[in-house]
Amino acid sequence: METITFGPFCLDSGMGRVTRDGAALELRPQAFQVLRTLLSHSGRHVDYDLMIHQAWEGNIVSRHTVAVTVGEVKKALGEYGGWITYRPKLGYRLEVPKSEDLIRKGWHFWNRQNREGLEKALCAFEKAARQDGADFRAYEGIAASYLKLGTYGMRCPGEMYPRFLEAHRRAVELGGLTPELRTDRAIGLHVFERDLAGAEAELLQARRERPQLAKVFASLIVVYVLAGRYDEALKVMVESQDSHELWPTFPAAEALIKLCQRQFDAAVALGNQAVELHPFMPLSRVFYAQALEYSGRSDEALEQYHLAWVVSGGPAWVRALEGACLAREGQTEQALGILDGLEQLRATEYVDAYHMALLREALGHREEAFRELARACDENSASLCLMDADPKVDTLRSDPRFESLRNRAFPLPRSAGPNGNAAPPPRLVAVPLLADPQS
Repeated sequence: METITFGPFCLDSGMGRVTRDGAALELRPQAFQVLRTLLSHSGRHVDYDLMIHQAWEGNIVSRHTVAVTVGEVKKALGEYGGWITYRPKLGYRLEVPKSEDLIRKGWHFWNRQNREGLEKALCAFEKAARQDGADFRAYEGIAASYLKLGTYGMRCPGEMYPRFLEAHRRAVELGGLTPELRTDRAIGLHVFERDLAGAEAELLQARRERPQLAKVFASLIVVYVLAGRYDEALKVMVESQDSHELWPTFPAAEALIKLCQRQFDAAVALGNQAVELHPFMPLSRVFYAQALEYSGRSDEALEQYHLAWVVSGGPAWVRALEGACLAREGQTEQALGILDGLEQLRATEYVDAYHMALLREALGHREEAFRELARACDENSASLCLMDADPKVDTLRSDPRFESLRNRAFPLPRSAGPNGNAAPPPRLVAVPLLADPQS
């Protein structure tokens, strides 16, 4: 039986259905036949006679009926409906953009979830944008790559977030504000602007528009965790389990809930399940390592921190967590060696100051730890969004300087300083959208 893949869709002739990212589209049988006909002649025009012969099996219907049915197909394809065009006397044509191969390659690399994969994904998406500047998917991929590089602390968020916003704007201009793009914007809101209310509103709207979109559920869980609304986070987790149980971020998100609730033994069990399901998902290993450490199993935790550092392509913040664990176990010399290495790395690469603060605190360097937290605010570290929920900063909370820095990190109306004023949102610096191609 014939299966045709195009964009995020898959047409299965044997099953008589079309799926988008694995979810079935609502498409009546006649519309399905029209789509299959257009795909079998992809890039070429299908006139009325050929459409009647193949899609209607020779049964004569009016041109209006054909037009209405094609309209159904375009509506079902959503923002990709523009791939179907019509020219008088020539007929209808479904043409997948020339950038399709580069888009596919980009998402293949992106799904590796490590720095090397994301850098290669960015290169592929940027090439796609240069090849076809009207393909919104290229800019969607660019935006997603910048967002992930920034949120995972792999590149400087002060550079990544403005680039994300610009690429996101271009994608919306070309393809409209899709649920996927709305979700990415929500991630930016809660991670880099610490606007949990705004992020929640965007995610709830995205869920109304596309109820089965997995990353909406995963992002909503994180927003509720950061807001301390654990019951709502667990409710969303339960709602999503039937259809998204194997989605890579869900096991990690469930472990995060238990970590932030300080239910560390439960977090260990969930973290173990997460790494068994998705052994190359860095966050799963990081959360598992944290749970092991807080449960008194430091040797196992150190092993998981190291594995997380390896599979993620070596982001500095994971190494900092390993160093902090070593310091708390009294292995001061090894911890200081990691600290020295990270300081040297800072001369050439971004090193997340939030996690450097954790390492310095574990070494007993309280003053330096708070200087690192202030630097994290200056650099708009992605990890600042964790401040209210993160057990890793519990030892710092009683220090008056912590509340001051927290108020600086979170803009109104979520929190305010003693005089009712809050720091302005992080300053966004304009940067070029397309970076130089990277290998």
